[in-house]
Amino acid sequence: MTTIYLAADHAGFAHKEALKQHLLEAGQTVIDCGAYHVDSTDDYPDFIAPAAEAVRDAPAAARAIIFGGSGQGEAMVANAYPNVRATVYYGGPPDIITLSREHNDANVLSIGARFVSIADTLDVVDQWLATDFSSDERHVRRLQKRAALPPRLPI
Repeated sequence: MTTIYLAADHAGFAHKEALKQHLLEAGQTVIDCGAYHVDSTDDYPDFIAPAAEAVRDAPAAARAIIFGGSGQGEAMVANAYPNVRATVYYGGPPDIITLSREHNDANVLSIGARFVSIADTLDVVDQWLATDFSSDERHVRRLQKRAALPPRLPI
């Protein structure tokens, strides 16, 4: 079974808490990487990094759903880790969520909490978790090329 790591800063805290309850009620294995309370002075890398590290260390057995105001900075932190393929969703056609899994094997979903309602978040996450990587040769080839890129310099 896939373990789902959750992380958020203050802007995404309410979304994370609602999603955690939703996933637990569905029988999912969830690990909460924080934040554990609302603190307007917190910094998203403190919570996103542990979730990204968990996916880095077990990319086939773990997924993470991370939240921030826009989801952009959070995805940038997550994508700094090898084996992590974070995609951002801040509204719009939910087909982008399906394609992120089918074509790019995204294992981290970063949601912009200021742009996506909690109800839409639950629907999008259910869709994302239910979608498998297509394993089409062209998508596998592209992921192999991405994995072969040199490591990024420290941020």
